[in-house]
Amino acid sequence: MAAAKASNCRTELGDITPHNLKQLRKLNSVVFPVTYNDKFYDDVLNLGELAKYAYFNDIVVGAVCCRVDTSENKRRLYIMTLGCLRPYRRHGIGGMLLAHVVKIAKEDGNIDSIYLHVQVNNEEALAFYQKHGFRIKERKEHYYKRIEPADAFVLEKDLN
Repeated sequence: MAAAKASNCRTELGDITPHNLKQLRKLNSVVFPVTYNDKFYDDVLNLGELAKYAYFNDIVVGAVCCRVDTSENKRRLYIMTLGCLRPYRRHGIGGMLLAHVVKIAKEDGNIDSIYLHVQVNNEEALAFYQKHGFRIKERKEHYYKRIEPADAFVLEKDLN
């Protein structure tokens, strides 16, 4: 587990395993406005270092799940989910999760960029990612099926 300091409390990353997968389901149901299907959670178990929990004093408060995408003649890392429970935001948890993702992508050596989708009205997430070097690349209309607004921004951080 990688450890870091945030607000004089212990924060660290941990593995997502079959034994603690229900925690990810619960976390995602609270943090995100969309519901992820069983296949998403089955796939997460095979992601290794691309899927991590964030612990704050031994409590799961956040998580990140990514996958390598080889579309558009590029090899990119796609952030499927990166979230933190509201009471634990502004304690460096999201930054720690994102730093882990960037480190993995850079160590790979063949990943051109990191990208994700953010709902257009999620100002907090947009500010977070822009602060960490992501730029809005495009707007996808009707990206989300069951939430409003249905549009999403594609944010990307170039690694080259």
